[in-house]
Parts: sequence; structure tokens; C-alpha cells
Amino acid sequence: MRVVEVTAYGGPEVLRSVRRPEPDPADAPGRVRVRLRAAAVNQADLKIRSGRFAAALGALAPPFVLGYDFAGTLVDPAPGLPAGTRVAGFVPWVAEGVGAGTYAETILVEPGWLAPVPDEVDFTAAASLPLSALTAAQALDLMALPDGATLLITGASGVVGRFAVQLAARAGHRVIALGDADDAHELRLLGADGVVPRGAPEEVITGVLGHAPDRVDGVFDAALIADPLLPAVKDDGVFVSASGERVPVAERGVRVDVVEGRPDAARLKELLELVGSGGLATRVADVLPLEEAGEAHRRAEAGRRPGRIVLMI
Repeated sequence: MRVVEVTAYGGPEVLRSVRRPEPDPADAPGRVRVRLRAAAVNQADLKIRSGRFAAALGALAPPFVLGYDFAGTLVDPAPGLPAGTRVAGFVPWVAEGVGAGTYAETILVEPGWLAPVPDEVDFTAAASLPLSALTAAQALDLMALPDGATLLITGASGVVGRFAVQLAARAGHRVIALGDADDAHELRLLGADGVVPRGAPEEVITGVLGHAPDRVDGVFDAALIADPLLPAVKDDGVFVSASGERVPVAERGVRVDVVEGRPDAARLKELLELVGSGGLATRVADVLPLEEAGEAHRRAEAGRRPGRIVLMI
């Protein structure tokens, strides 16, 4: 089968399309095969490829196959999912020691990572969803804000932030979105009550306090701004970061935590059904064939078009 490997740490040019043997379920009892139709390019892919996370990967070194999100067709039956079911999910290939990601024609996965894809959702949209939408949903769960709380979401123009805005609004929270000024109208359509343009920290705080004079109950920091945002949070509020790379030092009783997106088949099924019913919007920036993964990484790093870049397989 075709896969795209990271041949060495470096720029997009280190990605190479090669042939590997198809995975054999006998080598991983309990796992099932999925024939992929689409795989998304995440920011974590770019960082891993560059070598930024080399220490965290431990003994895992190039060559290896990148990729978290996927959508495709189930080859082997899984509990509640017959062979031939359209499925999506994400592979925690580093955390779980799987050792291979989703830039491939066929992968082996745990059944608990899989959710069925509604007929109304195509493979491209389905592949753009799992890790980002689950991270947003799990961040809100971790915050455990009361009904009607005021929430600041940074990186609201990004993939994770857009999902967080929509899910927080659906949960009944008052959402202040920090994002690109050009996206203000769209963010309001997605559920934001107020939009603060990106800028210097003091300008951002002034903007937030213009919408929430008494400060916000919580912050979901998808943009990893960290400490400069703490003045916007009420005493004993909550601050959740999307990554342990940048986490503020707690003060004034503010609870600080980090969300780590994890597979959750039941929640992913709900999210995919929301996409199918029009209750949750996802955005695909570009679609490229698998063998052009290097170009996909170049476009993702350039960041010219918001949304997830998807590789078709």
C-alpha cells in the first residue's frame, strides 16, 4: 500500500510517498482495518515532522508515518459496526504507542476510536473533524462552567477555536471570541456574542473587558497566549490551555488545566451527527492527493486559507 513517511526531521521536503506492506490484524489482536479515503493535516503533524517534538517521541524516530484524523471504510467488523461501514476517528499514534499515523491507504485501529459517518457527511468533512472537535468538546467538559457563564475562546478563527465557539454557544454560554477581524461576522453567525480582534495583550484585555466588564468566568486558550490573558479571568475562574506548551501560572484562585484530545467514539458520533444535521459547521481549506502531503504541509504552514487541509486517498 501507499504511505507517506517522514524520512528525516526537517521541512515539508522530508515527506516521501513509499510502499509498505498492508497492516495485518493478526499482528495487533483486537484492532481492525480501515481503508482510508481521507486524512487531515493537523498542526501537530507539522511540529512532529520538523523535529520540535523529537524528545517526546522517545525511541520513535524517522522513518515513520504521520497523521491523526481519518475517514474511510471499515474492512473488518467491529462491535456495533459491520464491515463496510463509513467511519471516522483519530489515531493517538504517539500517546498509545501505535507507531504509525494516518497518511496511508489502510490503517489498524482500536474499535473504540471509531464512529460511524452519517450519509450526509462526506469523507473530506468527516476527516476534518475528530481531533479538533473532540479537543474543543473535552475542553468545555474540563472547564465545567455553569449554565450561562461567560467564556473567552482564543484562536477562534482556527479549527479548534471555531468548534469551541459553536459548542459553547450550543451549551448556553455567553461566548467572547478572540480571532481575526475579518472573521467577526462569521464568528457571530457561529454563536459568538462578542468578537475581539487579535492584537497586543493590553488591547485584547481592553476588548474583552468591553464585552465583560466583570471579567470572564473562563478561558479556553486555543491560541496559546497564556499569562497575558489572566487579567481577563475572574477570581476563582478557570483557564484551560489547548497544549502544555504554554500554560499560565495560576493566581487569584484561577484553576489552570490542559486539555489533551483523546478518542471518544460516543462523543464523536454525536459531533458527526451534528455536522450531518447542519448543527455544527466544519471548514476544509484545501484537498490534495496523499502523494502531495509535502505541498499540503507547505500550505498549512503558510496559513493563507483558514480551515483544515485534507489528503484524499
